Amino acid sequence: MNYFFEILPNITAGLKMTLGIFFVTIIGSIPLGIVVSLAMRSPYFSIRWLVNGYIWLMRGTPLLLQLIFIYYGLAMVGVTFTRFDAAAFAFIINYAAYLAEIFRGGLQAIPKGQFDAAQVLGLNKIQTFFKIVLPQVIKIVVPSFGNEVVNLVKDTSLIYVIGLGDILRAGSIAAARDVSLVPYVIVGVLYLIMTAIVTLALRYSEKRLNVWR
Repeated sequence: MNYFFEILPNITAGLKMTLGIFFVTIIGSIPLGIVVSLAMRSPYFSIRWLVNGYIWLMRGTPLLLQLIFIYYGLAMVGVTFTRFDAAAFAFIINYAAYLAEIFRGGLQAIPKGQFDAAQVLGLNKIQTFFKIVLPQVIKIVVPSFGNEVVNLVKDTSLIYVIGLGDILRAGSIAAARDVSLVPYVIVGVLYLIMTAIVTLALRYSEKRLNVWR
């Protein structure tokens, strides 16, 4: 226990960084994913082509490589980010691409007749989207969205590559210094706790959304 309390401050600092990237990614990627999913249904070929190209690029290359390119690669052409900003930007644009595909599937599941019915009721496109379409899409995509959120918890460990001190980096430093696996065990338990909390929260949300049936 003495050893646990000795390394706890570093682990706690790493946990704050991990949670910071997690919440920034969630807050930024959800609205961007919705916008991209709507752009995928644009009547203009050029917009659809650009959006599909963006999704192909984000889903077709590793997030680790994207982190390295954004922080180190863009700096070579004069575009610099702080470590946190680079990580946040990379995670947001990466996860927005995955969420866009999830939201697109949800939009396609909405019967077309509902759009016509909304027009008959006098609702404009914005009102139709926020009052009729979006609540149904949210209910449809919750399971798939939950999988991505759980993946995000674990993917935050990739930020070590640009020197950010997340919980895995803090654990690795402590393990190398003390020649012990105990820090890794603590880090593993923390990841399990975070994924458990996210899973329970999403299951609760899914049950609450069942009232829309």
